Amino acid sequence: MKLENKELIVKRPYKEVYKCEDAIVKVFEESHPKSDVFNEALITARIEETGLDIPKVKEVFQVDKKWAIAIEYKDGKTLEEMMESDKKNLEKYMEDFVDLQLEIHKKTSPLLKGMKDKLVRQINSLKELDATNRYELLTRLESMPKHNKVCHGDFNPSNVIVGKNGKMTVVDWAHATQGNASADAAMTYLLFALKDQDTADLYMKLFCKKSDTPRQYVQQWLPIVAAAQLTKDNELEKEFLMKWIDIIDYQ
Repeated sequence: MKLENKELIVKRPYKEVYKCEDAIVKVFEESHPKSDVFNEALITARIEETGLDIPKVKEVFQVDKKWAIAIEYKDGKTLEEMMESDKKNLEKYMEDFVDLQLEIHKKTSPLLKGMKDKLVRQINSLKELDATNRYELLTRLESMPKHNKVCHGDFNPSNVIVGKNGKMTVVDWAHATQGNASADAAMTYLLFALKDQDTADLYMKLFCKKSDTPRQYVQQWLPIVAAAQLTKDNELEKEFLMKWIDIIDYQ
């Protein structure tokens, strides 16, 4: 695939994302592991097989010795843009957002990697935590119910595209696993709380109401998913996340 008429839409330390005609193309740095690129394509293909209507993988290829993934382009605005520009309808948008997440949680994909295994690896890799804190987090994780629901892993309004007809499409499935839906909800809550606590609280209220899940149960996952988010090594988030990792508050 040739990158013609490309438009840079996202630039990160390890990748650049372009809009190219009918595709979104992620171009990764040469240092980015080849296996991670193919794994992202595989995860997306696994999600396609669940029947969820998501942008499909078109191609994995190389550009100037850099690995790239081409994924179908979906026209529209992000739900995040709509929430910010039309605040008076925030609750309606959030209702739709939660309904969409619950539709995802109805799906299973037996060949997706397990959430618990991924979380164990992430917690064990954290140098910011001492052995005692890592042990407490791993003990809590082991005690949590093990489920096999499809979980997006980074479900936030910037990853939801709303078409002109109002149809919502979820993108960026690189972090998807099979596991506990309340852990997925805890991560979404955390991503909201990093930006605005009131919006996070609205999300939590609606998720718990619609899924008939006790708020306390979702909260039990917060120190665990905060530790997972900490592995992304974002200095701006570190202090906030370390507060959530103090699991004594949730005993």
